[in-house]
Amino acid sequence: MKQRINLLISFSVIALIVLMTVQCYLVKTAYEYKVAQFHTQIKNEIGKITNNYSDIDSELVAKKEALYKSLSENYIKGKNTKQDIKIGVLKNEYQSAVTQQIQRKFEKDLPYFKIDFAIVLNKFILYQNAKKNDTIFSEKPFIENKLYGNLNSLHQAFLVRSYVGITNGTFENQNYKLLTEDSMYVSVIDWEIIILRRMTFILILSLLSILTLITLFVIALKALIKQKKVSDVKTDFINNITHELKTPLATLGISTKILEQKNIRDNDENFNAIVNTISRQNNRLQSLIDQVMANSLAENELELQKEKIETEEFLLSIINDFKITFPKINLKTDFQTQKTILVLDKFHLTTAFLNVLENAVKYGSSTITIKTKIVEKQFSISIEDDGIGIAKNKQSLLFDKFYRVEQGNLHNTKGLGLGLYYVAQIVKAHQGSVSVMSDLGKGTEFTILLKV
Repeated sequence: MKQRINLLISFSVIALIVLMTVQCYLVKTAYEYKVAQFHTQIKNEIGKITNNYSDIDSELVAKKEALYKSLSENYIKGKNTKQDIKIGVLKNEYQSAVTQQIQRKFEKDLPYFKIDFAIVLNKFILYQNAKKNDTIFSEKPFIENKLYGNLNSLHQAFLVRSYVGITNGTFENQNYKLLTEDSMYVSVIDWEIIILRRMTFILILSLLSILTLITLFVIALKALIKQKKVSDVKTDFINNITHELKTPLATLGISTKILEQKNIRDNDENFNAIVNTISRQNNRLQSLIDQVMANSLAENELELQKEKIETEEFLLSIINDFKITFPKINLKTDFQTQKTILVLDKFHLTTAFLNVLENAVKYGSSTITIKTKIVEKQFSISIEDDGIGIAKNKQSLLFDKFYRVEQGNLHNTKGLGLGLYYVAQIVKAHQGSVSVMSDLGKGTEFTILLKV
């Protein structure tokens, strides 16, 4: 049974992990889709704003083309090197002006986004007549080749468009063609937050799904463990009650067969002894049945027959009867109260106190001390023993129905696990409380508090 439960728990955990993995994958896929959708939106919006710079400032475009022409012609004449052209292009005088105008256009046409951008020059290639093309430079997009913009790095930026410009010219009876390529990169400030906001519904739904799965798994697991405990307790109870009933039944069977013998019936002394044995075993059977039935009731269902009692005298009568049953146990009293009158049910409280005392004997006590005192207007009865003690992690379970303290996986003492549960129910029915203090190897102390 335990192996099957462990196997079921293992499969459930694996299934939960798989479902959570699938859910995370779906969220990741949705996130990637939203990122791509966002990039497409930005590209389209910027594409509407500008495909060239002429719609920003035609005068600046004319200046740029004039600069490119001058640099190219000086290179053809041999006055400029490739490095001079690169410096001349990237360090132009209108760089700041174009940057500011593009930035203002973004702020005007895309007010919902805060955009940083950079336009970088990728290629500058010069073609002269039939000569082989002269590549001034052709590089991957680097922020060092920035023409305009306020970006300091292309690391978090994405490409929105590339623009190829072709300029045809004639210099000293030579035709030439200039090909340039620049790319625009943008970075939207806090774009991750924008995408997460757009995914709010998906994230909340996914989180609720995962939490629901985990909650259902925990509830099912607790129910399974509780059911197993109930099953174990039920099996244990049946085994114990069967064991307890066997002894008196076996004795009754033997006694009945003995009574069938004529010589026993003719001997009054033997006959009375057998009858007394049958009576005792019958009483024992009745006591076991009554104990099971009584402990099936909650404290609010018990019918108490209360009467005024001198509590110290009542306790002494229980102690004296207990001494007769267990003459080898050293019983001590320390009564710090005198002639305390309480309204109690003698029958049920007698059984409750005897249950505590018998438990002390079962678990190795040789000396038991009963103390009384008044604590905060309550009558305190403590029963202290020198037995084997109870582990801290077991103490909270002592008053549960059918619970019996284990040593390892074995119950070394016989019983139904109802005694201390009965004690708790009777004390609660008297509007009192019961507690326990114990350490392994140092004995146990039960304290019962009753209203004065």
